[in-house]
Amino acid sequence: MAERLTRQVVAEKAIVLDEPALSLPTSVDRTFELPAGLYVGTAASYFGFLGVMAVGFGNPGLIVPMAIFIVFVAMFFAVPAMWMKMGPLNPQQLTSWSRFQQRGVMTPYGRSTAGAAAVQVLILPVLILLWGLAAVIIAAVVR
Repeated sequence: MAERLTRQVVAEKAIVLDEPALSLPTSVDRTFELPAGLYVGTAASYFGFLGVMAVGFGNPGLIVPMAIFIVFVAMFFAVPAMWMKMGPLNPQQLTSWSRFQQRGVMTPYGRSTAGAAAVQVLILPVLILLWGLAAVIIAAVVR
């Protein structure tokens, strides 16, 4: 069962360190081991979708929502870029494309090849862009 411990008993049993262990410098990799080209491709697909929607369904009433969408997508990429550079000082940089092709990327289920990782990263943004193109084409045909 539980018993009540007084401060004195805890102080006698406790091990107190003079320096906290958290003051040690840490190095954290926040790059996800992906090259900049994959981020650019993802951003281009999302912005391409917004452009297709703006051109296909151009309406003055959509200026404010489109501006909000553009700001959100821009921040979707800006915040992780700032997070990668925040302290503690990290020596990591984005992986080069050649290193990415040689080593691939480590996932929770094992190492993935560069091609498989690129498909996994880009499939949703490209499908969203194609969905937007299909919606605009269908709307143009129906008119």
